[in-house]
Amino acid sequence: MRSETTQNKRRNFIKIIGAGAIITATSAFAARGGKTKTTTTAELSEEQKDTLFFIFQEEKVARDVYITLGKLYPDESTFANIQLSEQEHILSAQVLCERYGIDTSSVNLSQDDDYVGQFELLSMQELYNQCIELGQVSLLDGLKVGRLIEVTDIDDLEKAAEGMPSDVVNTYENLKEGSLNHLDAFEKAIAREE
Repeated sequence: MRSETTQNKRRNFIKIIGAGAIITATSAFAARGGKTKTTTTAELSEEQKDTLFFIFQEEKVARDVYITLGKLYPDESTFANIQLSEQEHILSAQVLCERYGIDTSSVNLSQDDDYVGQFELLSMQELYNQCIELGQVSLLDGLKVGRLIEVTDIDDLEKAAEGMPSDVVNTYENLKEGSLNHLDAFEKAIAREE
């Protein structure tokens, strides 16, 4: 398990604002300043490795939230469709982790009920729990949670790419493109429900 210091660095700050149950999530790495150009070396700093692991777990949060909300709202295909894509996102992030020597063995990627919604990073566990709490209020709220997850993923991927090697940047760009497509799907589903 990652050290408490690492968890604190990566902790998402989740805030519920008003009765509309709007949540925002930002990570410590997303808020930091830093290099803006891409590096070409295969060596990563511990902070960059932590960022890769964070993105890996953040993709699992998205998939697991969509699995859970998809079971809650089985007539809404958006969750099921995007969940399948999120599985590919997880695997892409896992490949990067393995390439750079980041151990992901503690994270069970099974879609069995015993493992969906289980996270090593406390911040990811809190984010998942909060998303499910908000998403179970109604289908519309669940779709809005999906929209927020995708907006947050896009922002986090952009920030996480700073200073990373080109292979990481390319993967993050692909993940971001997928998240933009997911965001569009959630926007359309929300428009149908409003």
